[in-house]
Amino acid sequence: MTSAEVRQSFLDFFRQRGHEIVPSAPVIPQDDPTLLFTNAGMNQFKDVFLCQGTRPYRRVADTQKCIRVSGKHNDLEEVGRDTYHHTFFEMLGNWSFGDYYKREAIGWAWELLTGVWGLPKRRLWATVHHTDEEASKLWREVTDIDPGHILRFGDKENFWEMGETGPCGPCSEIHIDLTAGGCDPEWVNAGRADVIELWNLVFIQYDRKADRVLAELPAKHVDTGMGMERVTAVLQSKPSNYDTDLFIPVLEAIAVITGRTYRDPYQVPMRVVADHLRALSFAIADGAIPSNEGRGYVLRRLLRRAARYGRQLGMEQPFLYQLVPTLAKVMGPSFPELVERGPHIQRVVHSEEESFGRTLSRGLELFEQVTGRLRGSSSRIFPGVEAFRLFDTFGFPADLTELMAREVGLEVEMKEFQALMEEQRRRSQLAGKLRLAEGETSEWQIIREGEHSLFTGYQSLRESARVCQVRRQGELFQVVLDRTPFYAESGGQVGDRGVLRFGDVQSAVLDTRKEGDGILHVVERLPDDLSCEVEALVEADLRLNTARHHTATHLLHAALHRVVGEHARQAGSLVAPDRLRFDFTHFEAVRPEELERIEAMVNEAVRGDLAVETEVTRYDEARAKGAMALFGEKYGDRVRMVTIGEFSRELCGGTHLRSTGQIGYFRIVSEGSVASGVRRIEALAGEASAALIRQEQRVLDDLRRVFPSTPIEKIPGQVQALLEDRKALERHLRKLQAEEAASGIGDLVQSAKELDGLKVVAARVEARDGEEMKSLGDALRAQLGRGVGVLGAVIGEKVSLIAVVTDDLVREKKLQAGRLVAEVAKMVGGGGGGRPHMALAGGKEADKLEEALAAVPRLVRNMLCS
Repeated sequence: MTSAEVRQSFLDFFRQRGHEIVPSAPVIPQDDPTLLFTNAGMNQFKDVFLCQGTRPYRRVADTQKCIRVSGKHNDLEEVGRDTYHHTFFEMLGNWSFGDYYKREAIGWAWELLTGVWGLPKRRLWATVHHTDEEASKLWREVTDIDPGHILRFGDKENFWEMGETGPCGPCSEIHIDLTAGGCDPEWVNAGRADVIELWNLVFIQYDRKADRVLAELPAKHVDTGMGMERVTAVLQSKPSNYDTDLFIPVLEAIAVITGRTYRDPYQVPMRVVADHLRALSFAIADGAIPSNEGRGYVLRRLLRRAARYGRQLGMEQPFLYQLVPTLAKVMGPSFPELVERGPHIQRVVHSEEESFGRTLSRGLELFEQVTGRLRGSSSRIFPGVEAFRLFDTFGFPADLTELMAREVGLEVEMKEFQALMEEQRRRSQLAGKLRLAEGETSEWQIIREGEHSLFTGYQSLRESARVCQVRRQGELFQVVLDRTPFYAESGGQVGDRGVLRFGDVQSAVLDTRKEGDGILHVVERLPDDLSCEVEALVEADLRLNTARHHTATHLLHAALHRVVGEHARQAGSLVAPDRLRFDFTHFEAVRPEELERIEAMVNEAVRGDLAVETEVTRYDEARAKGAMALFGEKYGDRVRMVTIGEFSRELCGGTHLRSTGQIGYFRIVSEGSVASGVRRIEALAGEASAALIRQEQRVLDDLRRVFPSTPIEKIPGQVQALLEDRKALERHLRKLQAEEAASGIGDLVQSAKELDGLKVVAARVEARDGEEMKSLGDALRAQLGRGVGVLGAVIGEKVSLIAVVTDDLVREKKLQAGRLVAEVAKMVGGGGGGRPHMALAGGKEADKLEEALAAVPRLVRNMLCS
């Protein structure tokens, strides 16, 4: 069977047994801040297990894209070295939400593996939790497995938990024996490559309480997961996942590009490249971008790791991006986003390869210097401080340094590295860090049973409702109503604001949020009696202005496609009453003339007063009509399609205008970069754009008063000329100041100390900034003849230092300004370094400057003697 046939036969098997077949969720979770990547098939159904959401079906199956490269699910070091661990893989799975249970899950799994796929029964082993008598009994009842092949294990192997608390339960795993002479029971769950797990059947029957007590769930669920790559290798009788048709075309492409053969010593590097390419491509296709933070840093680590392995294949230039079309050809039929976003993936990967390539050689030089020093010693430890330098200066992830160190028989001192990393974290706040919601949250108080959160806000801004649930969060309250006109923050659109009226008591709605299927109204106070009818009123002006910006966002997206290209896909957005922000994939700045065309195109659509129509339809029907689906968004079978004349058609659940004429006027205010391959446009519509025009008119009137006789079109030139004159005067002033400061350098050289035939200058000087310090250093070095100098100044409240060494001393005595200034800087609570002939440093303890300068002759003498 081909891999495509394996995938399809799995889905067909469960479709025939009443399962809804749903598409894979993106590998970038959109609504779960606890996850960097989707790492299991159950992720997209987590809200169902937590009783926070529902689905219109009770049986479902899919193939889920997964990435496991961090946290407890981290098999990075095994990737490429063994036959079955990957950073990216597909998880085939089937679920039951309170419908069927253990009997059907076990029976169907056995039927598919042995009946449909024909795996030999004597080769299969089943494991159950040691307390799960029901599962153990069912394996004997509903299958003809060898009873001796049913093994019991403890919590580590056969008990699944979502977290410290919440849904959990025993699981039953199916393993296959691939050994030549038969399997010993002790080899199951022993980490052997020839006795591997194929399928995990999880039976969610408990709720783990905070006190660790297990309570029976009222509805019991099934959650299964099977590795697509593993089962494909078994069904194709291959010794390795990498020998299947999922990998072979990519490995062949690597061989063609590199000129290497897929065998030792190139087998592991080629496997790692193929694996990492898959993870990178799928993550980028779903909206992630390599960066220095969060999931972006994980992707950057993967790419740099792959690039380093590429060096072992002789690839000094970027090459990973060339493999993307091959991967898209292999997996595109099942995951069309690889084809649709292929050019974007290539641009991102190529850019990252080029960026890392510029620093890789210099980083390798430092690595070779350190390992060269260690060769002459008995130490086998690569210093953590050097690993940190590689990370901090050249962007080498720690695991990449560990990999290179292992290749030469060294071990990285990771405790020292981690301590330096922690120190760096304390010094700077990392932006974009994934955080859970802060603030103490109470349990939900049920006021009224039954269905809740029916959204009526498309039709009306006022609704009579009843309170269903309430909970406190910090100083605020969250209220769930049976029906509401309030739009909850979603899809980039901010939540509505307004008021809830409880009879004579009025409470302002500060925000509206979504949690599972619930719409949460955030209020500051509540009356004592919550049984009365509530009048929910949305603030009309805010809703209208938000709708103006949302409809304008759709027009902007469509205009970008027409002007910049189809690759300019949404990568994030904010729709608020006062502005819109639109992030999109593009690898260069949008040119001013292109921005003008985009703005003009949107305003032409505004003047055309195009009708904005919405329709609820099936997902596949909407896509067939050309509706744009945004990557990273989750869509059900029924979707809401927003059509704006012939100009735009997108899937969207937000609130919109009746026609584009209500936008008034659209104005782009900025365009810039937010990440590698991602640009951002900020724009205004309606009253916000009108206010900007009034403000700009006031500024223009002021300029007219300053230049009363200058035609308006020539005012920018006049302003530019004045700025150039000012810059010229500043340059002249700086030159005079530098000459004045340098005039005293001769006196310092005349009073220099003599040390072994060379001059040593150490003096405090006056300087306004770092540039002036460099000028003084240049002057000192030019007048020294043969010598060393250190100058120090207090600029603001901090110490600035510069050290210089004449060329002959650098060459003959191996004196280095960088080493010298670093030692002096330590004495004033700082650090620094630089080139051998000139180096800068700084410190924060200005009161110790004189003491530090006095130590310069001693430091120079020590360096001469070392």
